[in-house]
Amino acid sequence: MLGDDAELTTAVLAAQDGDEDAFRTVYRAVHPRLLGYVRTLVGDPDAEDVTSEAWLQIARDLQRFSGDADRFRGWAARIARNRALDHIRMRGRRPAGGGDESELAAEPGDSDTAGEAIEALATGRTMRLIAQLPQDQAEAVVLRVVVGLDAKSAARTLGKRPGAVRTAAHRGLKRLAELLGPDAGPHGLDAVPSQRSPREGTKSAVGVTHSRPWTQKDM
Repeated sequence: MLGDDAELTTAVLAAQDGDEDAFRTVYRAVHPRLLGYVRTLVGDPDAEDVTSEAWLQIARDLQRFSGDADRFRGWAARIARNRALDHIRMRGRRPAGGGDESELAAEPGDSDTAGEAIEALATGRTMRLIAQLPQDQAEAVVLRVVVGLDAKSAARTLGKRPGAVRTAAHRGLKRLAELLGPDAGPHGLDAVPSQRSPREGTKSAVGVTHSRPWTQKDM
């Protein structure tokens, strides 16, 4: 799986030139996190099908895309979200929307509990708990921590202001810390490595770059 933005950018460019191996590389790098995002929107039974529909559109529209790895992840996430919302409308249900929490963005946060929740995201249990969060918080957490978007890219995907996304992500992480309880313990980010360029990060033995644990300031 690609952990370096430069490598992913190169693979996207090659895929746009018709390199099938490069497209498979892009798919392997992005799909697991995209699937996790769609799962928070439509649930387990339909997530695979909806994500497959998103990839069909990604492949069809790839020539229109322009940008680097971070922009590609945001572009793919927007496509996946649109497909998920179409699916929800077809089955007669809409995701529970959250309010605009921008006014809370300046409030001080408990970075320790947020950090503990992030460190525990490697567990399947935590991914299931994300689905229990309010929709705006669940989407913000997955886009920021799992998909690896920055606040501006996540905001474009959700049609919100970056401050609202940061706040929703922080509140979601605090709630996850509460749900996980004191016995959860740190599990690291090995199962959901950041796909963005590392900030004071280190490279693991398998070549995936991991960033340091996030705090409210990073959100």
